Amino acid sequence: MTLRTTMGDTAAYKRLPSRGRHSDIDRDNAVAAYEPAVAATGPPQWQLSLPHVATATLASVLFGYHMGVVNVPLQYIGRDLLFAGNAIVQGLVVSVTLASAFLGCAISGTIADSFGRRRAFQISCVPMIIGAIISAISTHVGAMIFGRFIVGLGLGLSGPVTAMYVSEISPTAVRGTYGSLLQIATCVGIFAALVAGLPAPTVPGWWRACFWISTVPACLLALGMEFCAESPRWLFKQSEWYEAEQELERLWGPSHVKGAMADLIRAEQSHNGGGTSWRALIDPRYIRVVAIGAALFAFQQFAGINAVFYFSSTVFRAAGMTSDVAASVSVGAVNLLASCLAAYLMDRLGRRSLLIVSFTGMAFAMAMQVLVAVVPALSSMRGSMALVGTLVYVFMFALGAGPVPALLLPEIFPDRIRAKGMAVAMCVHWVANFLVGLMFLHLLETLGAGILYTFFTMVCLAAALFVKKNVLETKGRSLEEIESLLLDNL
Repeated sequence: MTLRTTMGDTAAYKRLPSRGRHSDIDRDNAVAAYEPAVAATGPPQWQLSLPHVATATLASVLFGYHMGVVNVPLQYIGRDLLFAGNAIVQGLVVSVTLASAFLGCAISGTIADSFGRRRAFQISCVPMIIGAIISAISTHVGAMIFGRFIVGLGLGLSGPVTAMYVSEISPTAVRGTYGSLLQIATCVGIFAALVAGLPAPTVPGWWRACFWISTVPACLLALGMEFCAESPRWLFKQSEWYEAEQELERLWGPSHVKGAMADLIRAEQSHNGGGTSWRALIDPRYIRVVAIGAALFAFQQFAGINAVFYFSSTVFRAAGMTSDVAASVSVGAVNLLASCLAAYLMDRLGRRSLLIVSFTGMAFAMAMQVLVAVVPALSSMRGSMALVGTLVYVFMFALGAGPVPALLLPEIFPDRIRAKGMAVAMCVHWVANFLVGLMFLHLLETLGAGILYTFFTMVCLAAALFVKKNVLETKGRSLEEIESLLLDNL
Protein backbone atom coordinates (compact mmCIF):
# COMPACT_ATOMS: atom_id res chain seq x y z
CA MET A 1 0.00 0.00 0.00
CA THR A 2 1.15 3.50 -0.76
CA LEU A 3 0.59 6.69 1.14
CA ARG A 4 -0.69 9.82 -0.54
CA THR A 5 -0.86 13.12 1.33
CA THR A 6 -2.75 16.21 0.25
CA MET A 7 -3.15 19.54 1.96
CA GLY A 8 -6.23 21.62 2.65
CA ASP A 9 -9.65 19.99 2.73
CA THR A 10 -8.38 16.49 1.96
CA ALA A 11 -6.43 14.85 4.78
CA ALA A 12 -3.84 12.14 4.31
CA TYR A 13 -5.17 8.79 3.22
CA LYS A 14 -3.95 5.45 1.95
CA ARG A 15 -4.88 3.87 -1.33
CA LEU A 16 -4.35 0.45 -2.79
CA PRO A 17 -2.66 -0.14 -6.16
CA SER A 18 -4.95 0.21 -9.17
CA ARG A 19 -4.79 -3.01 -11.12
CA GLY A 20 -5.35 -6.55 -9.98
CA ARG A 21 -7.39 -8.20 -7.24
CA HIS A 22 -6.85 -7.30 -3.61
CA SER A 23 -6.84 -9.69 -0.70
CA ASP A 24 -9.53 -9.61 1.95
CA ILE A 25 -6.90 -8.37 4.43
CA ASP A 26 -6.04 -5.47 2.15
CA ARG A 27 -9.68 -4.60 1.81
CA ASP A 28 -10.26 -4.75 5.55
CA ASN A 29 -7.32 -2.42 6.09
CA ALA A 30 -8.55 -0.19 3.28
CA VAL A 31 -11.80 0.62 5.06
CA ALA A 32 -9.90 2.13 7.94
CA ALA A 33 -7.44 3.79 5.57
CA TYR A 34 -10.20 5.51 3.62
CA GLU A 35 -12.19 6.65 6.65
CA PRO A 36 -11.98 10.44 6.63
CA ALA A 37 -10.42 11.96 9.72
CA VAL A 38 -12.96 14.77 9.48
CA ALA A 39 -16.35 14.14 7.93
CA ALA A 40 -17.15 16.21 4.86
CA THR A 41 -19.31 19.19 5.67
CA GLY A 42 -22.46 19.17 3.58
CA PRO A 43 -23.38 17.13 0.51
CA PRO A 44 -21.26 17.09 -2.66
CA GLN A 45 -21.65 20.08 -4.95
CA TRP A 46 -24.28 19.17 -7.53
CA GLN A 47 -22.72 21.57 -10.06
CA LEU A 48 -19.71 19.27 -10.50
CA SER A 49 -21.71 16.30 -11.77
CA LEU A 50 -24.33 18.26 -13.73
CA PRO A 51 -22.34 18.59 -17.01
CA HIS A 52 -21.78 14.81 -17.05
CA VAL A 53 -25.48 14.13 -16.38
CA ALA A 54 -26.51 16.68 -19.02
CA THR A 55 -24.35 14.95 -21.61
CA ALA A 56 -25.89 11.57 -20.74
CA THR A 57 -29.41 12.96 -21.15
CA LEU A 58 -28.71 13.39 -24.87
CA ALA A 59 -29.37 9.63 -25.08
CA SER A 60 -32.89 10.23 -23.72
CA VAL A 61 -33.41 13.09 -26.18
CA LEU A 62 -32.45 10.70 -28.98
CA PHE A 63 -34.83 8.07 -27.62
CA GLY A 64 -37.76 10.48 -27.67
CA TYR A 65 -36.81 11.87 -31.07
CA HIS A 66 -36.53 8.49 -32.78
CA MET A 67 -39.77 7.29 -31.22
CA GLY A 68 -41.59 10.26 -32.74
CA VAL A 69 -39.60 11.12 -35.87
CA VAL A 70 -41.87 9.24 -38.31
CA ASN A 71 -45.23 10.19 -36.80
CA VAL A 72 -45.78 13.52 -38.59
CA PRO A 73 -44.10 12.78 -41.96
CA LEU A 74 -45.18 9.12 -42.22
CA GLN A 75 -47.68 9.70 -45.04
CA TYR A 76 -45.06 11.58 -47.06
CA ILE A 77 -42.48 8.87 -46.48
CA GLY A 78 -45.07 6.37 -47.69
CA ARG A 79 -45.79 8.45 -50.79
CA ASP A 80 -42.10 8.76 -51.74
CA LEU A 81 -41.21 5.15 -50.95
CA LEU A 82 -44.40 3.73 -52.47
CA PHE A 83 -46.08 2.15 -49.44
CA ALA A 84 -48.79 4.78 -48.85
CA GLY A 85 -52.02 3.19 -47.65
CA ASN A 86 -50.37 -0.07 -46.63
CA ALA A 87 -51.17 -0.21 -42.91
CA ILE A 88 -48.95 -3.22 -42.25
CA VAL A 89 -45.86 -1.61 -43.77
CA GLN A 90 -46.62 1.69 -42.04
CA GLY A 91 -46.86 -0.13 -38.73
CA LEU A 92 -43.57 -1.89 -39.43
CA VAL A 93 -41.78 1.39 -40.17
CA VAL A 94 -43.06 2.82 -36.89
CA SER A 95 -42.57 -0.21 -34.62
CA VAL A 96 -39.55 -2.10 -36.00
CA THR A 97 -37.39 -0.14 -33.58
CA LEU A 98 -39.19 -1.88 -30.68
CA ALA A 99 -37.97 -5.30 -31.83
CA SER A 100 -34.37 -4.20 -32.34
CA ALA A 101 -34.40 -2.17 -29.12
CA PHE A 102 -35.13 -5.42 -27.30
CA LEU A 103 -32.03 -6.96 -28.88
CA GLY A 104 -29.89 -3.95 -28.01
CA CYS A 105 -31.22 -3.98 -24.48
CA ALA A 106 -30.43 -7.69 -24.09
CA ILE A 107 -26.71 -7.08 -24.70
CA SER A 108 -26.50 -3.78 -22.82
CA GLY A 109 -25.52 -5.38 -19.51
CA THR A 110 -22.62 -7.29 -21.02
CA ILE A 111 -21.35 -4.25 -22.93
CA ALA A 112 -21.66 -1.90 -19.96
CA ASP A 113 -19.84 -4.32 -17.66
CA SER A 114 -17.14 -5.18 -20.20
CA PHE A 115 -16.31 -1.76 -21.64
CA GLY A 116 -17.60 0.68 -19.03
CA ARG A 117 -20.48 3.14 -19.09
CA ARG A 118 -18.76 5.82 -21.22
CA ARG A 119 -17.73 3.40 -23.96
CA ALA A 120 -21.20 1.80 -23.90
CA PHE A 121 -22.69 5.23 -24.66
CA GLN A 122 -20.29 5.68 -27.56
CA ILE A 123 -20.98 2.19 -28.90
CA SER A 124 -24.72 2.93 -28.82
CA CYS A 125 -24.19 6.06 -30.91
CA VAL A 126 -22.77 4.06 -33.83
CA PRO A 127 -26.04 2.32 -34.82
CA MET A 128 -28.03 5.48 -34.09
CA ILE A 129 -25.90 7.45 -36.54
CA ILE A 130 -25.60 4.73 -39.21
CA GLY A 131 -29.28 3.78 -39.01
CA ALA A 132 -30.42 7.41 -39.28
CA ILE A 133 -28.23 7.93 -42.36
CA ILE A 134 -29.60 4.76 -44.00
CA SER A 135 -33.16 5.98 -43.40
CA ALA A 136 -32.34 9.48 -44.64
CA ILE A 137 -30.94 8.24 -47.98
CA SER A 138 -33.34 5.32 -48.46
CA THR A 139 -34.96 4.96 -51.88
CA HIS A 140 -37.22 2.02 -51.03
CA VAL A 141 -39.12 0.86 -47.98
CA GLY A 142 -36.74 -2.02 -47.27
CA ALA A 143 -33.88 0.39 -46.64
CA MET A 144 -36.10 2.56 -44.44
CA ILE A 145 -37.09 -0.42 -42.30
CA PHE A 146 -33.48 -1.61 -42.10
CA GLY A 147 -32.32 1.84 -40.99
CA ARG A 148 -35.02 2.00 -38.32
CA PHE A 149 -34.00 -1.48 -37.14
CA ILE A 150 -30.35 -0.41 -36.80
CA VAL A 151 -31.36 2.71 -34.85
CA GLY A 152 -33.37 0.56 -32.44
CA LEU A 153 -30.25 -1.41 -31.51
CA GLY A 154 -28.63 1.80 -30.30
CA LEU A 155 -31.75 2.94 -28.47
CA GLY A 156 -32.06 -0.38 -26.67
CA LEU A 157 -28.42 -0.31 -25.64
CA SER A 158 -28.42 3.30 -24.44
CA GLY A 159 -31.57 3.09 -22.28
CA PRO A 160 -30.26 0.96 -19.40
CA VAL A 161 -26.80 2.51 -19.65
CA THR A 162 -28.19 6.03 -19.28
CA ALA A 163 -30.21 5.15 -16.18
CA MET A 164 -27.23 3.37 -14.60
CA TYR A 165 -24.72 6.08 -15.38
CA VAL A 166 -26.85 8.93 -14.03
CA SER A 167 -27.64 6.97 -10.87
CA GLU A 168 -24.01 5.98 -10.27
CA ILE A 169 -22.45 9.43 -10.70
CA SER A 170 -25.15 11.55 -9.02
CA PRO A 171 -24.78 12.83 -5.44
CA THR A 172 -27.38 11.29 -3.14
CA ALA A 173 -29.15 14.59 -2.44
CA VAL A 174 -29.99 15.23 -6.10
CA ARG A 175 -30.02 11.71 -7.55
CA GLY A 176 -33.81 11.73 -7.88
CA THR A 177 -33.85 15.12 -9.58
CA TYR A 178 -31.12 14.10 -11.99
CA GLY A 179 -32.91 10.84 -12.74
CA SER A 180 -36.08 12.77 -13.57
CA LEU A 181 -34.15 14.77 -16.15
CA LEU A 182 -34.17 11.65 -18.32
CA GLN A 183 -37.97 11.77 -18.59
CA ILE A 184 -37.84 15.50 -19.33
CA ALA A 185 -35.20 14.88 -22.00
CA THR A 186 -37.42 12.21 -23.58
CA CYS A 187 -40.30 14.71 -23.72
CA VAL A 188 -37.95 17.25 -25.33
CA GLY A 189 -36.95 14.66 -27.92
CA ILE A 190 -40.57 13.83 -28.76
CA PHE A 191 -41.43 17.52 -29.07
CA ALA A 192 -38.33 18.15 -31.22
CA ALA A 193 -39.43 15.37 -33.57
CA LEU A 194 -42.87 16.99 -33.84
CA VAL A 195 -41.39 20.40 -34.64
CA ALA A 196 -38.87 18.93 -37.07
CA GLY A 197 -41.69 17.27 -39.01
CA LEU A 198 -43.85 20.39 -39.42
CA PRO A 199 -42.39 21.45 -42.82
CA ALA A 200 -43.04 17.97 -44.27
CA PRO A 201 -46.42 18.89 -45.87
CA THR A 202 -44.95 21.85 -47.77
CA VAL A 203 -41.31 20.90 -48.44
CA PRO A 204 -40.87 17.86 -50.72
CA GLY A 205 -38.57 15.24 -49.23
CA TRP A 206 -38.31 17.06 -45.90
CA TRP A 207 -38.65 13.77 -44.04
CA ARG A 208 -35.06 13.00 -45.06
CA ALA A 209 -33.89 16.08 -43.17
CA CYS A 210 -35.72 14.80 -40.07
CA PHE A 211 -33.44 11.76 -40.00
CA TRP A 212 -30.31 13.77 -40.75
CA ILE A 213 -31.11 16.05 -37.80
CA SER A 214 -30.95 13.08 -35.41
CA THR A 215 -27.30 12.46 -36.26
CA VAL A 216 -26.30 15.77 -34.61
CA PRO A 217 -27.16 14.88 -30.97
CA ALA A 218 -25.82 11.35 -31.53
CA CYS A 219 -22.44 12.77 -32.62
CA LEU A 220 -22.49 15.22 -29.71
CA LEU A 221 -23.17 12.36 -27.28
CA ALA A 222 -20.31 10.26 -28.66
CA LEU A 223 -17.93 13.22 -28.54
CA GLY A 224 -19.14 14.50 -25.17
CA MET A 225 -18.63 11.14 -23.49
CA GLU A 226 -14.93 11.39 -24.35
CA PHE A 227 -14.73 14.24 -21.83
CA CYS A 228 -17.15 12.88 -19.21
CA ALA A 229 -16.21 10.97 -16.09
CA GLU A 230 -16.40 7.19 -16.04
CA SER A 231 -18.61 5.68 -13.35
CA PRO A 232 -16.48 5.40 -10.20
CA ARG A 233 -18.44 2.30 -9.21
CA TRP A 234 -17.59 0.55 -12.47
CA LEU A 235 -13.93 1.48 -12.06
CA PHE A 236 -14.00 0.14 -8.51
CA LYS A 237 -15.45 -3.16 -9.75
CA GLN A 238 -12.52 -3.38 -12.16
CA SER A 239 -10.12 -2.84 -9.21
CA GLU A 240 -9.04 0.48 -10.71
CA TRP A 241 -9.13 2.23 -7.37
CA TYR A 242 -6.94 5.19 -8.17
CA GLU A 243 -8.98 5.97 -11.29
CA ALA A 244 -12.17 5.68 -9.21
CA GLU A 245 -10.74 8.24 -6.76
CA GLN A 246 -9.93 10.64 -9.58
CA GLU A 247 -13.43 10.42 -11.05
CA LEU A 248 -15.06 10.85 -7.63
CA GLU A 249 -13.01 13.99 -7.15
CA ARG A 250 -14.24 15.33 -10.50
CA LEU A 251 -17.86 14.47 -9.75
CA TRP A 252 -18.25 15.11 -6.02
CA GLY A 253 -15.26 17.19 -4.96
CA PRO A 254 -12.05 16.21 -3.12
CA SER A 255 -13.54 16.29 0.38
CA HIS A 256 -15.97 13.44 -0.43
CA VAL A 257 -13.54 10.98 -2.05
CA LYS A 258 -12.45 9.11 1.06
CA GLY A 259 -15.95 8.59 2.46
CA ALA A 260 -17.27 7.40 -0.91
CA MET A 261 -14.41 4.93 -1.34
CA ALA A 262 -14.94 3.55 2.17
CA ASP A 263 -18.65 3.06 1.35
CA LEU A 264 -17.75 1.17 -1.83
CA ILE A 265 -15.41 -1.14 0.05
CA ARG A 266 -17.98 -1.87 2.74
CA ALA A 267 -20.64 -2.60 0.14
CA GLU A 268 -18.36 -5.06 -1.61
CA GLN A 269 -17.48 -6.80 1.65
CA SER A 270 -21.16 -7.19 2.52
CA HIS A 271 -21.71 -9.55 -0.42
CA ASN A 272 -18.22 -10.88 -1.04
CA GLY A 273 -18.19 -14.00 -3.19
CA GLY A 274 -20.98 -13.00 -5.53
CA GLY A 275 -20.59 -13.05 -9.27
CA THR A 276 -21.16 -10.73 -12.19
CA SER A 277 -22.31 -13.37 -14.67
CA TRP A 278 -25.90 -13.70 -15.84
CA ARG A 279 -26.27 -16.62 -13.44
CA ALA A 280 -25.87 -14.18 -10.54
CA LEU A 281 -29.34 -12.80 -11.32
CA ILE A 282 -30.94 -15.98 -9.99
CA ASP A 283 -28.81 -15.96 -6.84
CA PRO A 284 -31.20 -16.11 -3.84
CA ARG A 285 -29.74 -12.80 -2.65
CA TYR A 286 -30.68 -11.00 -5.85
CA ILE A 287 -33.57 -12.75 -7.56
CA ARG A 288 -36.30 -10.97 -5.58
CA VAL A 289 -34.97 -7.49 -6.37
CA VAL A 290 -34.63 -8.42 -10.05
CA ALA A 291 -38.23 -9.64 -10.04
CA ILE A 292 -39.39 -6.38 -8.43
CA GLY A 293 -37.58 -4.36 -11.09
CA ALA A 294 -39.05 -6.38 -13.95
CA ALA A 295 -42.52 -6.16 -12.41
CA LEU A 296 -42.34 -2.36 -12.19
CA PHE A 297 -41.67 -2.06 -15.90
CA ALA A 298 -44.39 -4.61 -16.68
CA PHE A 299 -46.90 -2.62 -14.62
CA GLN A 300 -45.76 0.59 -16.31
CA GLN A 301 -46.55 -0.76 -19.77
CA PHE A 302 -49.62 -2.91 -19.03
CA ALA A 303 -51.21 0.09 -17.31
CA GLY A 304 -51.95 1.26 -20.86
CA ILE A 305 -49.81 4.33 -21.39
CA ASN A 306 -48.93 3.54 -25.00
CA ALA A 307 -52.55 2.68 -25.73
CA VAL A 308 -53.55 6.09 -24.38
CA PHE A 309 -50.95 7.85 -26.52
CA TYR A 310 -52.02 5.85 -29.56
CA PHE A 311 -55.72 6.52 -29.03
CA SER A 312 -55.35 10.16 -27.97
CA SER A 313 -55.96 11.57 -31.48
CA THR A 314 -59.36 9.85 -31.63
CA VAL A 315 -60.22 11.14 -28.16
CA PHE A 316 -59.29 14.70 -29.11
CA ARG A 317 -61.31 14.55 -32.33
CA ALA A 318 -64.36 13.44 -30.32
CA ALA A 319 -63.87 16.48 -28.13
CA GLY A 320 -63.84 18.75 -31.19
CA MET A 321 -60.06 19.12 -31.71
CA THR A 322 -59.49 17.99 -35.31
CA SER A 323 -55.78 18.82 -35.58
CA ASP A 324 -53.47 15.90 -34.80
CA VAL A 325 -50.63 18.35 -34.25
CA ALA A 326 -52.67 20.29 -31.67
CA ALA A 327 -53.55 17.04 -29.94
CA SER A 328 -49.91 15.97 -29.85
CA VAL A 329 -48.82 19.36 -28.52
CA SER A 330 -51.47 19.23 -25.78
CA VAL A 331 -50.41 15.76 -24.63
CA GLY A 332 -46.73 16.69 -24.91
CA ALA A 333 -47.21 19.88 -22.90
CA VAL A 334 -48.97 18.01 -20.08
CA ASN A 335 -46.30 15.31 -20.18
CA LEU A 336 -43.50 17.87 -19.94
CA LEU A 337 -45.21 19.86 -17.16
CA ALA A 338 -45.71 16.76 -15.02
CA SER A 339 -42.15 15.58 -15.70
CA CYS A 340 -40.78 18.90 -14.47
CA LEU A 341 -42.95 18.64 -11.36
CA ALA A 342 -41.68 15.09 -10.81
CA ALA A 343 -38.09 16.34 -10.97
CA TYR A 344 -38.93 18.86 -8.22
CA LEU A 345 -40.71 16.31 -6.01
CA MET A 346 -38.47 13.28 -6.52
CA ASP A 347 -36.01 14.13 -3.74
CA ARG A 348 -38.70 15.70 -1.56
CA LEU A 349 -41.59 13.22 -1.51
CA GLY A 350 -39.54 10.19 -2.54
CA ARG A 351 -39.77 7.55 -5.27
CA ARG A 352 -42.11 5.17 -3.49
CA SER A 353 -44.65 7.88 -2.61
CA LEU A 354 -44.67 9.26 -6.14
CA LEU A 355 -45.22 5.79 -7.59
CA ILE A 356 -48.20 5.13 -5.32
CA VAL A 357 -49.76 8.53 -6.05
CA SER A 358 -49.07 8.14 -9.76
CA PHE A 359 -50.59 4.68 -10.21
CA THR A 360 -53.58 5.63 -8.06
CA GLY A 361 -54.18 8.76 -10.13
CA MET A 362 -53.84 6.76 -13.35
CA ALA A 363 -56.47 4.31 -12.04
CA PHE A 364 -58.81 7.25 -11.34
CA ALA A 365 -58.27 8.62 -14.87
CA MET A 366 -58.91 5.21 -16.41
CA ALA A 367 -62.06 4.86 -14.32
CA MET A 368 -63.27 8.10 -15.92
CA GLN A 369 -62.76 6.50 -19.33
CA VAL A 370 -64.76 3.44 -18.21
CA LEU A 371 -67.65 5.61 -17.04
CA VAL A 372 -67.65 7.47 -20.33
CA ALA A 373 -67.78 4.18 -22.23
CA VAL A 374 -70.48 2.33 -20.25
CA VAL A 375 -72.84 4.91 -18.71
CA PRO A 376 -75.45 6.11 -21.27
CA ALA A 377 -76.35 9.15 -19.17
CA LEU A 378 -72.86 10.53 -19.74
CA SER A 379 -73.04 10.25 -23.52
CA SER A 380 -73.48 14.00 -23.93
CA MET A 381 -70.26 14.57 -21.95
CA ARG A 382 -68.36 11.77 -23.60
CA GLY A 383 -65.98 13.91 -25.61
CA SER A 384 -65.03 16.33 -22.85
CA MET A 385 -64.73 13.68 -20.13
CA ALA A 386 -62.59 11.46 -22.36
CA LEU A 387 -60.38 14.46 -23.07
CA VAL A 388 -59.99 15.31 -19.37
CA GLY A 389 -59.42 11.66 -18.50
CA THR A 390 -56.67 11.34 -21.10
CA LEU A 391 -54.84 14.46 -19.94
CA VAL A 392 -55.15 13.49 -16.25
CA TYR A 393 -53.84 10.02 -17.07
CA VAL A 394 -50.82 11.41 -18.95
CA PHE A 395 -50.14 13.89 -16.13
CA MET A 396 -50.24 11.23 -13.43
CA PHE A 397 -48.11 8.85 -15.50
CA ALA A 398 -45.40 11.45 -16.03
CA LEU A 399 -45.49 12.32 -12.33
CA GLY A 400 -44.26 8.90 -11.20
CA ALA A 401 -44.88 5.76 -13.24
CA GLY A 402 -42.97 7.22 -16.19
CA PRO A 403 -39.71 8.48 -14.65
CA VAL A 404 -39.44 6.50 -11.39
CA PRO A 405 -38.76 2.91 -12.57
CA ALA A 406 -35.73 3.92 -14.66
CA LEU A 407 -34.41 5.87 -11.66
CA LEU A 408 -35.35 3.39 -8.95
CA LEU A 409 -33.97 0.22 -10.52
CA PRO A 410 -30.31 1.32 -10.68
CA GLU A 411 -30.71 2.35 -7.05
CA ILE A 412 -32.04 -1.00 -5.80
CA PHE A 413 -29.86 -3.27 -7.96
CA PRO A 414 -26.57 -4.09 -6.18
CA ASP A 415 -23.36 -3.06 -7.95
CA ARG A 416 -22.51 -6.62 -8.96
CA ILE A 417 -25.70 -7.14 -10.97
CA ARG A 418 -26.73 -3.58 -11.81
CA ALA A 419 -25.92 -3.66 -15.53
CA LYS A 420 -27.36 -7.09 -16.20
CA GLY A 421 -30.34 -6.54 -13.90
CA MET A 422 -31.17 -3.35 -15.78
CA ALA A 423 -30.89 -5.24 -19.08
CA VAL A 424 -33.41 -7.85 -17.90
CA ALA A 425 -35.86 -5.26 -16.56
CA MET A 426 -35.65 -3.12 -19.70
CA CYS A 427 -36.16 -6.20 -21.89
CA VAL A 428 -39.41 -6.78 -19.99
CA HIS A 429 -40.28 -3.15 -20.74
CA TRP A 430 -39.77 -3.60 -24.48
CA VAL A 431 -41.69 -6.88 -24.63
CA ALA A 432 -44.64 -5.41 -22.72
CA ASN A 433 -44.51 -2.26 -24.86
CA PHE A 434 -44.62 -4.37 -28.03
CA LEU A 435 -47.49 -6.56 -26.78
CA VAL A 436 -49.65 -3.59 -25.82
CA GLY A 437 -49.02 -1.91 -29.17
CA LEU A 438 -49.75 -5.14 -31.04
CA MET A 439 -52.93 -6.14 -29.20
CA PHE A 440 -54.56 -2.85 -28.23
CA LEU A 441 -56.68 -2.18 -31.31
CA HIS A 442 -57.68 -5.84 -31.63
CA LEU A 443 -58.77 -6.00 -27.99
CA LEU A 444 -60.54 -2.66 -28.31
CA GLU A 445 -62.62 -3.98 -31.22
CA THR A 446 -63.22 -7.37 -29.57
CA LEU A 447 -63.87 -6.41 -25.94
CA GLY A 448 -64.92 -2.77 -26.23
CA ALA A 449 -63.52 0.29 -24.49
CA GLY A 450 -65.34 -0.39 -21.20
CA ILE A 451 -63.80 -3.82 -20.56
CA LEU A 452 -60.35 -2.88 -21.84
CA TYR A 453 -60.14 0.31 -19.78
CA THR A 454 -61.42 -1.60 -16.75
CA PHE A 455 -58.46 -3.94 -17.19
CA PHE A 456 -56.08 -0.97 -17.30
CA THR A 457 -57.75 0.43 -14.16
CA MET A 458 -57.20 -2.84 -12.29
CA VAL A 459 -53.57 -2.99 -13.41
CA CYS A 460 -52.97 0.54 -12.06
CA LEU A 461 -54.54 -0.35 -8.69
CA ALA A 462 -52.56 -3.59 -8.51
CA ALA A 463 -49.38 -1.64 -9.28
CA ALA A 464 -50.04 0.82 -6.44
CA LEU A 465 -50.55 -2.07 -4.00
CA PHE A 466 -47.45 -3.85 -5.30
CA VAL A 467 -45.31 -0.74 -4.77
CA LYS A 468 -46.69 -0.21 -1.26
CA LYS A 469 -45.83 -3.78 -0.28
CA ASN A 470 -42.52 -4.41 -2.05
CA VAL A 471 -40.68 -1.19 -2.92
CA LEU A 472 -38.15 0.35 -0.56
CA GLU A 473 -37.96 4.13 -0.31
CA THR A 474 -34.53 5.21 -1.59
CA LYS A 475 -34.78 8.98 -1.11
CA GLY A 476 -31.77 10.42 0.72
CA ARG A 477 -29.87 7.12 0.88
CA SER A 478 -26.59 6.34 -0.83
CA LEU A 479 -26.49 3.43 -3.27
CA GLU A 480 -24.32 1.50 -0.81
CA GLU A 481 -26.79 2.09 2.04
CA ILE A 482 -29.69 0.94 -0.17
CA GLU A 483 -27.76 -2.17 -1.17
CA SER A 484 -26.99 -3.01 2.45
CA LEU A 485 -30.62 -2.58 3.51
CA LEU A 486 -31.91 -4.78 0.70
CA LEU A 487 -29.41 -7.58 1.22
CA ASP A 488 -30.05 -7.60 4.97
CA ASN A 489 -33.78 -8.07 4.30
CA LEU A 490 -33.43 -10.85 1.74
